[in-house]
Amino acid sequence: MEEGCGETIYVVGMGSDGGDWGLNEADMAAAVATVRSLCEQVDGDLIHLRERTETAGQVRDFLIRRHVGELDFLEVRVAVVGNVDAGKSTLLGVLTHGELDNGRGFARQKLFRHKHEMESGRTSSVGNDILGFDQEGQVVNKPDSHGGSLDWTKICEKSSKVITFIDLAGHEKYLKTTVFGMTGHLPDFCMLMVGSNAGIVGMTKEHLGLALALNVPVFVVVTKIDMCPANILQETLKLLQRLLKSPGCRKIPVLVQNKDDVIVTASNFSSERVCPIFQISNVSGENIDLLKMFLNLLSSRTSYRDDQPAEFQIDDTYSVPGVGTVVSGTTLRGLIRLNDTMLLGPDPLGTFLPIAVKSIHRKRMPVKEVRGGQTASFALKKIKRSSIRKGMVMVAPRLNPQATWEFEAEILVLHHPTTISPRYQAMVHCGSIRQTATILTMNRECLRTGDKASVHFRFIKTPEYLHCEQRLVFREGRTKAVGTITKSTNNLPSNSKPPQIKMQSTKKAPPRREDGPSIASEEAAVTISLTATQTAAQQGEGDEDPQVKEGSKENKTIT
Repeated sequence: MEEGCGETIYVVGMGSDGGDWGLNEADMAAAVATVRSLCEQVDGDLIHLRERTETAGQVRDFLIRRHVGELDFLEVRVAVVGNVDAGKSTLLGVLTHGELDNGRGFARQKLFRHKHEMESGRTSSVGNDILGFDQEGQVVNKPDSHGGSLDWTKICEKSSKVITFIDLAGHEKYLKTTVFGMTGHLPDFCMLMVGSNAGIVGMTKEHLGLALALNVPVFVVVTKIDMCPANILQETLKLLQRLLKSPGCRKIPVLVQNKDDVIVTASNFSSERVCPIFQISNVSGENIDLLKMFLNLLSSRTSYRDDQPAEFQIDDTYSVPGVGTVVSGTTLRGLIRLNDTMLLGPDPLGTFLPIAVKSIHRKRMPVKEVRGGQTASFALKKIKRSSIRKGMVMVAPRLNPQATWEFEAEILVLHHPTTISPRYQAMVHCGSIRQTATILTMNRECLRTGDKASVHFRFIKTPEYLHCEQRLVFREGRTKAVGTITKSTNNLPSNSKPPQIKMQSTKKAPPRREDGPSIASEEAAVTISLTATQTAAQQGEGDEDPQVKEGSKENKTIT
């Protein structure tokens, strides 16, 4: 249960000694009674999943889930990715609202956040939706009869487990948003959607590659099987299995046909090798129950200790009337309580400000504390929304955080049309950080597709708070690279010049002195600081004789 973050699948009647599996009825009743008493001791629920007959008798599978308090629930985050028109938002509408689709976009209307999304039917922002399960594994989502919207607070109060769906954009022009959703929202699992009639097209491989690069376990959902001819469906499944078995993925695809398959794949899913494939229809509702059962059996991948210093990454900011500034994001580790004082930063100068947490909400439900791995939103005192940006962190003061301008990372280039060399600039995604960085140096002359190297980066705009061993995605246009941070350098003085000036100084020719043609004065000018020479040049250009200018230019070519 500790490994599974509060839940585990327990099999009764299965020996590990290589003998025949199964128990007779009397032994099975005694074994189940023993397991039940164990569950009462650890304060857990015993849920019967299935029963099957083996050579020596019966074998039963049980789900054991720890009791959580009234205002607490287990949380699993699932990122939903796939090509445009694969049916991502529609499936989430069917799962969370409990109503089937009409084949004309009825189910997805409730999920869209913007007017242009409703008109075009395309998701362009990171959407959040929740699906609650009670102790028995039944769905508790009940939309209200008027607006059809979900009351998140009621769902969370009734649920022992909540699945948070992170609905990402499938269109290529929103790739930046999708990468941010995959890195910044820290999903436990990734649901890759494939339209059975369209097959594996467009961004499907991009999103699968992104999930593999970030080490997120993937399961596949093939949609629209009610309208797809049987031969095309088989062709799509064959292609999908070939893609998952390919050297880049090295997964074991399993077609899920019944409840037994669901239990086997769910109990082996966290090994990251197994990849279940569900075939569903949002219009007829075929196999939706299997998918719900699978989601109920998923357990969070990461376990956290409460005694670690708290750390919270911000992935969105709001200004709420009557409340003030609100930040939302994910607690990475530790425990944050109401009225705790945290350090918020880094600001553009690299400093961290002490700040008090005024109130905490989880899924729109007020709580007293949050622990590692949970998403939450905090109301902050005495700070403007404009001074907070995505990518900032809130950390416990005892961590003594330092902002970082430069860092080193081990990089693998997945795709690049030409070569990458020093002074190349691209967008770095690392957790909820999104910022352009420049390559200063690397241990090879140039990088091409498929190359690995150790690279020294520098942020362009503001310093960030980084850890070693953090995963990063490096992208610019069609270029994509993934890597791990190996070293971050914090030894920059607080009054260091912003990196833009330093970048300009490498591109400009050595500054010239207007007053003398001698070589010595040229060398002296180079040693003078850049800002001084720029002002001198600006003042001198106005009143200078054009002949002197030409003379100094000739002199420059001689030197």
